[in-house]
Amino acid sequence: MVEPLRVGVAGLGTVGASVIRLLDRQRQALASRTGREIVVTGVSARDATRDRGVDIGGATWFDDPVDLARSPAIDLFVELIGGDEGPARVAVETALKARKSVVTANKALLAKHGMELAKLAEETHVALAFEASVAGGIPIVKTLREGLAGNQIVRVYGILNGTCNYILSRMEREEMSFEDCLSEAQRLGYAEADPTFDIGGFDTAHKLSILSSLAFGTAIDSGAVHIEGIQSISLADLKAAEELGYRIKLLGVAQRTAHGIEQRVHPTMVPRSSSIAQVMGVTNAVTIDADAVKELTLVGPGAGGEATASAVVADIADIAKGIRSAPFGLPVATLDRSRRVAVQRHEGGYYIRLSVFDRPGAFAAIAKRMAERQISLESIMQRGRVGPRAAAEPDQPVPVVLITYATTETIIRQALEAVVSDGYIAEKPQVIRIERE
Repeated sequence: MVEPLRVGVAGLGTVGASVIRLLDRQRQALASRTGREIVVTGVSARDATRDRGVDIGGATWFDDPVDLARSPAIDLFVELIGGDEGPARVAVETALKARKSVVTANKALLAKHGMELAKLAEETHVALAFEASVAGGIPIVKTLREGLAGNQIVRVYGILNGTCNYILSRMEREEMSFEDCLSEAQRLGYAEADPTFDIGGFDTAHKLSILSSLAFGTAIDSGAVHIEGIQSISLADLKAAEELGYRIKLLGVAQRTAHGIEQRVHPTMVPRSSSIAQVMGVTNAVTIDADAVKELTLVGPGAGGEATASAVVADIADIAKGIRSAPFGLPVATLDRSRRVAVQRHEGGYYIRLSVFDRPGAFAAIAKRMAERQISLESIMQRGRVGPRAAAEPDQPVPVVLITYATTETIIRQALEAVVSDGYIAEKPQVIRIERE
């Protein structure tokens, strides 16, 4: 008879409690699918007295997750503590060195130490699984690592942060300001008290670095990701996007280019007809462009206890079956460490919003600066003067929107520096990249 798989869970927050609840609810089904029983025999969290709504009476309590990680009472260590250092890192390393497989939802830990941890898992011949680290309940890790093994992937991009997607969705639908929408997201629990990690694009960047490694067989290099957040997006940008047939999303984009792998996180205009443009609220979506399947989009809940627990339990089930894949698809030693492409070389169309003083020669000067760098304009939109005193003061700024044909980031930035130096611009130009289908 096959021995049960003994599981230790470190971290009993929303996700940890949901994992225990799901394992209990699906106990018989999981035993049938994996050929062995899965039993939680050890748990660890900061507060032993807290009622989490789950029965952990049959598991041994550990005050220190590192002690749980090395305990002979478990075969598999589930890390749901969070953080790229401290107890999470030490506990995962301890479990791997003790030849115990590890399941984690910790994208920050993987983005910073994923290569070291994967190498350690290889050396000790155990599994390191992390389906829940990216896009919650969407099975994107297995899709890239196993499901599309026969494809050459050209690009992977997506909405990887539900907080940002919620804010942009509500701003568009209800014509709310960024500040008001962020406050509402914080009130509802979709955004943290300090939302910088989400709205600044850093959470998306961690997840993108993992997807890029899986898609292109490269070593994780989160420092190579160009990062911009959504703080500068205004209602004027959202309205202009709608008129032009686009919708603004915070995307993480990784793509293969002639110069190497490009990784970038930034607000992006996507065609309103595209699959990813239809994804609203806290939902996540990932699109993969590959040679055989062409385009594949996966959409689903990117966070939440049950959705994330679903991904964690899927990894536990694989390990119970004896499935052990190279964590990033290939042995660490064979992962490509080729040069990454700076975003300045990115080529595509751009949306540019300028606040232009309505003075003689202003528009001619802007056109000249664009022509000097051979930037072709697809369209120009002028809105008229803004502000309550505009009629009385002709020198009030006028919002002007330019849509360019394909050009490079470097050329756009050079042209705008020249435009600003001419003195016709009232505020910093807004630049948003355009991803066409």
